[in-house]
Amino acid sequence: MRILNYSAVQEKHKMGVSMEHKIKALIFDCDGVIVDTERDGHRVAFNRAFQAIGLDVEWDVALYGRLLEVAGGKERMKFYFDENGWPENIEDKDTFIKEMHKLKTDLFMQIIASGELPLRPGVARLVDEAIENNLMLAVCSTSNERAVNLVAETMLGKKRKSHFNAILAGDVVSKKKPDPEIYNLALERLGLEPDECVVIEDSRNGLLAAKAAGMHCIVTTNGYTENEDFAGADLIIPELGDSPNVHVTIDTIINIARK
Repeated sequence: MRILNYSAVQEKHKMGVSMEHKIKALIFDCDGVIVDTERDGHRVAFNRAFQAIGLDVEWDVALYGRLLEVAGGKERMKFYFDENGWPENIEDKDTFIKEMHKLKTDLFMQIIASGELPLRPGVARLVDEAIENNLMLAVCSTSNERAVNLVAETMLGKKRKSHFNAILAGDVVSKKKPDPEIYNLALERLGLEPDECVVIEDSRNGLLAAKAAGMHCIVTTNGYTENEDFAGADLIIPELGDSPNVHVTIDTIINIARK
């Protein structure tokens, strides 16, 4: 995997933010970008849901990493049970998956509400910079809508959340990433052109979705995605970063469109 040297990028951007630029919106994925929720949030909630109904199923860290290749929690469970066998006495698989996902989401929301999981470094700073520079803000996630809204409100705070022009999640679209449907919907909701938007993603599926929609894309890797193929990304960094280890600023965001 190629990590770009931030100091080299920063050197190009010393002139600061010009008032004349194409970028009008900054769009975040949620899981793995705003909060590193996958390993210690969603995975734990899935396991608690399985335990709550008496299933002898546990997704360890390594297994969950492989399951993340399937986008969407309901789809992930269906894939797992198709591969490993379904619990006995399941009359309607779709109903079972929906009920399990609702239980898992409730448990996940308890984890978020408890404050156990911190924001990833640099997220709050970059949101504040976007607000100060009058950029539109949005979230596009394949996760449950209630969960994504709770992450935004609890982790970013109500004041920051009020500046988001769109929070799109879960079943608002029929196709999950890498399909670009959710990003195309964001363009429609925001009233923007693809090259006016910069997306921050953490996975190959997210990158492919953003690029298929014609958007610029920055990848912030995490433990589950650091070895994925991010060819085509505009910038690849380990995190957005807070001082003294800042990797992305609004200057970076805006100047990506000038390459």
